[in-house]
Amino acid sequence: MATVRHFKRRLLAQKNLKIIIGLLAVLLLLVGFALLRDSAKLITHKQANALYKKDVIEKLVIDGDYVRLVTPQGVYKVYKDAINKNAFFSKYPVEVKGSNEDFYNILTLLLLLGAFAYMFRFIDKSRQQQLERIEAVQEGSAKEQNSPIRPITSTVTFKDVAGIKDVKEELEEIIDFLREPQKYRELDIRLPKGVLLVGPPGVGKTLISKAVAGEAGVPFFYQSGASFVHIYVGMGAKRVSELFQKAKQHAPSIIFIDEIDAVGKSRGEFRNDEREATLNQLLTEMDGFEESSGVIVIGATNKIDVLDEALLRAGRFDRRIHISLPDLEDRRKTLELYLAHKPHNVDIDAIARMTVGFNSAALDTLTNEAAIHAMREGRSVVETADFEAVKEKVLLGKRKIMSFTEEERKIQAFYQGAKAVVATWLDVEFEKIGIVNTRLIMQEHEILSRSTLLNRIKVYLAGSVATQMHYNEQFTNASEDILHAKELIRKVIYEYAMSENFVVSSVEEEVLMKESVAELKALLKRLDGALAQVSDYLLTHENITHEECRKILLEIF
Repeated sequence: MATVRHFKRRLLAQKNLKIIIGLLAVLLLLVGFALLRDSAKLITHKQANALYKKDVIEKLVIDGDYVRLVTPQGVYKVYKDAINKNAFFSKYPVEVKGSNEDFYNILTLLLLLGAFAYMFRFIDKSRQQQLERIEAVQEGSAKEQNSPIRPITSTVTFKDVAGIKDVKEELEEIIDFLREPQKYRELDIRLPKGVLLVGPPGVGKTLISKAVAGEAGVPFFYQSGASFVHIYVGMGAKRVSELFQKAKQHAPSIIFIDEIDAVGKSRGEFRNDEREATLNQLLTEMDGFEESSGVIVIGATNKIDVLDEALLRAGRFDRRIHISLPDLEDRRKTLELYLAHKPHNVDIDAIARMTVGFNSAALDTLTNEAAIHAMREGRSVVETADFEAVKEKVLLGKRKIMSFTEEERKIQAFYQGAKAVVATWLDVEFEKIGIVNTRLIMQEHEILSRSTLLNRIKVYLAGSVATQMHYNEQFTNASEDILHAKELIRKVIYEYAMSENFVVSSVEEEVLMKESVAELKALLKRLDGALAQVSDYLLTHENITHEECRKILLEIF
């Protein structure tokens, strides 16, 4: 009996010893955690500037990508590239965190981890395995729901992006602001919070955003609009919040949201609680930006018409930059860029002329396929014939790209020339009219006259009427413009109530259309000489501006 009691006491003593050892290991771990944990509070560049102005900083400690600000109230840390290093380093003493300190910290941590591992030897193995399974499941679930958001450093510059001269000019001041934000703050200049890049697929919207980050030398946060859309309500909004928080910590920085229409669609009758919650969070974050916060949001879309009005209002995406398909000069420069590192004997002008309607991505594919064709033929130099050989192959893979025969090119130049001449004569402003695109300037006035709207209708119909008069034939290239004209006629009669009768019918649409066509025919007969010159100009240059078209009209009239 005594032996049994003694055995029980021994077991109890061993159990108490295990508990004591375990508690000591936990205590050592807590002490080590307290010694090693980073107690410095992460702050933004604005808060760092406030400490600088108050002159409460005692010294600076450089620690990797961060600078620690030591003050009587505590230690703060800020992203190194977010502050004006010349100003801070010249005013306060600077220390670099020593490697010996890191060595002793690591050694201490290893000893503590060893003590912690010793404690866990006394835990039942089966129970430990169960806990590990539970933790593994929880960790896997957490990883699925919380993907890490990290900045990337862009090595792309505007040298890597050919053409787009107008776009580069629009973005230059934003780049300058990101480089020297203090200069703008001193003059109380507020730059746009958001920039929206609008253009068809393949024109290089993502590449342009990376070039802005590369030129400015700031962190770049890339997110696809689709990545915010989750099954569970609230997860997309959480991701948006984390993204903006990270960007502010690394300011100045750029947030780029590709395909923003995936999350920013207009809120209508087809309700989606998750997408609306995410959109609301995005709107809230953009409203919460401080003046000149150092964070610029760049969105990209090819469907601006489906975006919610709240996303486009002033104070959010203030600036919109339209990127159209490259014209002749843009294609020439793009081809020069893609052929720069390829041995070639290519007539770049000829290739640029035969690739009407190709976007930058299609030109890249075409150049690569031409090089592959040359290699298959056993040649080390790319020839013009290689481009001609693979052009059809690229077109078959990209049905949306327009490619004209020489006759179709003449028809299209005449069609677009009629629109340019009529628009100039009727004072309908446009940025540029080319063989493959029309960029009329959208009216921003609240009050529009009936004459203004009818002139715009005539511009849409000008190409169709002119080609019918000249060729005595109708063509399929007029379908989209005719739809625009019909839609505007419906608005004139029904939405704006500009009909002569209070009670209107569909007959009045037909009457207004016929009146517009009749007036157009008379006007085009008068402008026949100017139309011929503008068509020739388009065949040579592919694009014409409002001012260039006006000069041609002034020479004739």
